[in-house]
Amino acid sequence: MSFESFQPPVRTLMGPGPSDIHPRVLAAMGRPTIGHLDPAFIRMMEETKAMLQYAFQTQNAFTLPISAPASAGMETCFVNLVEPGDKVIVCVNGVFGLRMKENVERSSGVPIVVETPWGEAVDPNQVEETFKKNPDAKMLAFVHAETSTGAESDARTLVSVAHKHDAVTIVDAVTSLGGSPLKVDEWQLDAVYSGSQKCLSCTPGLSPVTMSERAVEKIKRRKNKVPSWFLDLNLVMGYWGSGKRAYHHTAPINPLYGLHEALVMLQEEGLENSWARHRKHHLALRAGLDAMGLQFYVKEAHRLPQLNAIVIPNGVDDAELRSRLLNEYNLEIGAGLGALAGKIVRIGLMGYSANVKNVLYCLAALEEVLGEMRMPVDKGAAERAAHKVMS
Repeated sequence: MSFESFQPPVRTLMGPGPSDIHPRVLAAMGRPTIGHLDPAFIRMMEETKAMLQYAFQTQNAFTLPISAPASAGMETCFVNLVEPGDKVIVCVNGVFGLRMKENVERSSGVPIVVETPWGEAVDPNQVEETFKKNPDAKMLAFVHAETSTGAESDARTLVSVAHKHDAVTIVDAVTSLGGSPLKVDEWQLDAVYSGSQKCLSCTPGLSPVTMSERAVEKIKRRKNKVPSWFLDLNLVMGYWGSGKRAYHHTAPINPLYGLHEALVMLQEEGLENSWARHRKHHLALRAGLDAMGLQFYVKEAHRLPQLNAIVIPNGVDDAELRSRLLNEYNLEIGAGLGALAGKIVRIGLMGYSANVKNVLYCLAALEEVLGEMRMPVDKGAAERAAHKVMS
């Protein structure tokens, strides 16, 4: 059997990630590969750390991209911070809260679960009550931007509750970094992880992580060796730290070129402008979806601009809808996960995908396909509504 070079179809990516990759990022990744201990590469690493500090809005020295996807960033935080027997209060309001719980268990910790209905923000009062019932809890873990539902929780308030009980916080910011306000220092977040493939417009495969001094001190006081060699931050920082570098692993050189370029672009745009852009295009998309009679799953006060969960109308098969959008329009949107499978679709407006062209294209394709699936649709109404918001 013989094979030819793979030529992927050109898609418009408006699912929960990855998002469309900016051409500048793709071009950066095609630059010549150099060694991972080359002085020129090390200079780029230092710039990448500094720009990640800007993206996270932190001065944390312990800020770096883990050489693996966001799931590894999550695991990095848990395996380094959770020791056997540690009680960790875990807020579950979607799929990724459940993954946090599993990480606690795999780190030999004891998860204390705060259950919140999917699609709702975590209730700080419920977290407060859980701490009162578990005064020996050492950590609080929650998802800032729940990718499975499109719900945003109040990170600042949740962290203040945790710190009142002398607990360290672990925060999932995979879908929020670069897309909506995230202020690590101002909100006093401790361990935060994210991903490169969403609002940063970069390819999948890297996980930005930042740790406060409080989190770093907890890692240093560990009684047990970190159970993962690859993700042991004591070792990783020997390579990523300032000064003389100790070999730990061969970094993904060209993907890091891409992340560096994505962060340069974020600085050029301005972080607050990026937040505003995501918000603006969400409002245009919302107007168009409202005009079609489609409903959001999450209440407006807790909706993420960059991840829009839409209730599937009665009589519409979500698999057929997504398949037709992909095959007829080269448009990718996401399915519901876990308890929401078959009940919602997820439309992403993240990074380079958050633009006028994509919003209008998505609305026009949805109108056409839903109309052919016998859902009553006023042709052109969605685009008119979106244009009204844009103007």
